[in-house]
Parts: sequence; C-alpha cells; structure tokens
Amino acid sequence: MLFTLKKYISALLMPLPLLILISFIGLLLLWFTHWQKSGKCLVSFSWLTILLLSLQPVADKLLLSSEGVFNKRYELLHPKEENIQYIVVLGGGFTYNPDWPPSANLINNSLARVTEGIRLYSQYPRAKLIFTGGRGNNLISNAEVAAKVALSLGVPETAIITLSTPRDTQEEAFEVEKIVGQQPFLLVTSANHMAHAERFFIARNMHPITAPANQLAITSPLQPWEKFFPSIYFFSHSERAWYEFIVSI
Repeated sequence: MLFTLKKYISALLMPLPLLILISFIGLLLLWFTHWQKSGKCLVSFSWLTILLLSLQPVADKLLLSSEGVFNKRYELLHPKEENIQYIVVLGGGFTYNPDWPPSANLINNSLARVTEGIRLYSQYPRAKLIFTGGRGNNLISNAEVAAKVALSLGVPETAIITLSTPRDTQEEAFEVEKIVGQQPFLLVTSANHMAHAERFFIARNMHPITAPANQLAITSPLQPWEKFFPSIYFFSHSERAWYEFIVSI
C-alpha cells in the first residue's frame, strides 16, 4: 500500500500533471471567484513554465545537472584486465505483448540500458548478465522481458540471471547483493539515474563500477528550430530531470 501511494504521489508531482493542476486552480479562480489577479498569475505561470520546459536549452540544462557529472566522470568502458564477473542492468519502463518483437516491449529508458548491458557483455564474455525489475501489472517481469531481448540478440541463457521481485532501486540493491556480494561489478542504468542508484549500492558496502547508458541531454550542435521551438520530446527531458530531483530528496 505504501509503495503504491508513493507512486501516485510522485506521479502527481511530475511537471505536467502539477502544472495542469495549477492552471486548473487558476481557471477556477477566474471563473468562480473575485480573485482575478491570482487566477491570471496561476494560469500565466503554468503555461509559461510548460513553454520553457519544452525548449531544448532549458530542458537539457536541467538534465545535465543529474547526468552531466557522469558524462564527465566516467568514460565509456572498454575491455580491461579487471575480473568482472557480473554486469547488473537495472529495470525501467516496459510492457509485455507476446505478439511484439522482444525489444519493442522495452520502453522509455529500458532498451538503452539493456543494449548497453549486452555491449558490455560482449567485452566481458565470462561475466553474468543480471537483469532486475518486477512484474507490475504484466504477465512477466521487467527482468524477464530484458532477458528475452538478450536471448534474441545471441546472449546464451547460461549467462543470464533474472531478479523479478524488486520494485524500485532500493530493492534492486538488496537482491543484487545476495548474488554479487562485495566484489566489484558493472552497474548499468540511465546516466541521469546513476547518482541515485549508486547511493543504494554503496550504502550496502557494495562496489559498483558505474556504466551509464541512455544519455539524453544534447550538447552537440542542433538546428535552430530544434533548439527554439517547443517540443514534447524536450519536455520529457525536463520531466526526467525533475523526477530525479524528487527521488533524491
């Protein structure tokens, strides 16, 4: 019950529903009260904020606050001499439709995480790939969907471990520790989520080697219309930055 309540509250506090709620309150004030100035301020604030969060320079500046440190601090991993025995890929967005290709069931951040995990496995073929993530309302778990993708891309079944019970990052760290223990391992998750995830593993005295994936904040050149016209795509970047800010509180 507490877990579900936490998810509902965090969803309500995301930028779009929160700003729509503020705008709705402003409209109520305009239509049904004498607080016209307050209503105008709330409506103007909500729509101006939606506009700003939809612009690439604003959205990616916010996102860099959470993922930029990892872009600078960690380079893409290349084959090394370390005895890496485990590659842990954290769960993310998913669904399950057996009529779809396996990779189509990984949505939002998950596909980039899984493909990066598979890329690292190709460099450390003696390692085990650990996929995490619970079932939610689907027939099979996030971890099992990720495993299906890995199998379809040639990873042998003997190299895959699925942890299907964790519902969030804290539970993922708890379950991974049972297998990995205190030895170093590669931790794969989205760059903007890495700081949050790393804390849970370090708190358990584990030794993750961070391998960020799914970098979103664009610092390379863009066309002028891509930078200065509002876009739902870049609004999603602002939303991701806000989500990581909320869960870090």
